Amino acid sequence: MKDKISLLFVLFAAILWGTTGTAQTFAPGNTHPISFGAMRLAFGGTTLLLFLLIRRKLNLKGWTFKTVFMAALCMACYQPFFFSAVKMTGVAVGTVVAIGSSPILAGMLEWLFTKRMPQKSWWLATGVAIVGCLLLFTNDNAVQIKPIGILLALGAGLSFASYTLISKELLKTHEPDAVVAVVFTLSACLLSPLLFIFDLSWLLELNGVATSLYLGVFATAIAYLLFIKGLVKIPASTAVTLSLFEPLTAALLGAFIVGETLTLQSWLGVTLIFFAIFIISFVPQKKLNKVQVNVNVK
Repeated sequence: MKDKISLLFVLFAAILWGTTGTAQTFAPGNTHPISFGAMRLAFGGTTLLLFLLIRRKLNLKGWTFKTVFMAALCMACYQPFFFSAVKMTGVAVGTVVAIGSSPILAGMLEWLFTKRMPQKSWWLATGVAIVGCLLLFTNDNAVQIKPIGILLALGAGLSFASYTLISKELLKTHEPDAVVAVVFTLSACLLSPLLFIFDLSWLLELNGVATSLYLGVFATAIAYLLFIKGLVKIPASTAVTLSLFEPLTAALLGAFIVGETLTLQSWLGVTLIFFAIFIISFVPQKKLNKVQVNVNVK
């Protein structure tokens, strides 16, 4: 039952991430995507740090600086990689390559460093979900194949996959609340120089502040707090695959709130992603426990 709750935590986190694109449409027209991402981390990191201080759970002892720094660096790199890839290749290709590559990369990294090969059901669910994403976003008008943009999107996918695996390691010695607060505060510090490079006049407008606060508090602080709590009980590769619910949420919000039109092909993609989530969510518990026990014995 605890594993099922953990799956729900990650799914709710993905749903909140999926609101990012819709929220960005309400930002001022002169908002630069990279400064928007940097401000998102600034508000998110501050919110998480205040949350930890209020609960008096901030403990700076026992942290391995190298591990924390690598997790923060991965999250800091994800923002400019992803937004730059989307700008160069378009939303469709940038999103599919970045988010679609992350579960595959996470599975490969998990196998490389933990010697645990993901289950067959994970491969099936991941493959179905990626095909669903392709159908959801790809159309003749949206495809722009630019090598540099593709590399940036792969960099974003690798950054998120690496962040998840490193965070999983930090959870062995620290509370989830503390892990996400410390990592995101450091990530915000790493991206803070970008705030002096780009125009921030959009923050003086009400919708600029409102969208930044929403992204920082809900789509970042609360979302990653749910994600990290879910990560305690499930493999990193599974968590990253479940994050594919993010583009599904974005597409549905675009259709029902922004007014975008979903084709029959897109609805087929929606169905496949739901099917992938079903596969991940109903892996027999006994089989999963057996795999974990075998890994521990080795």
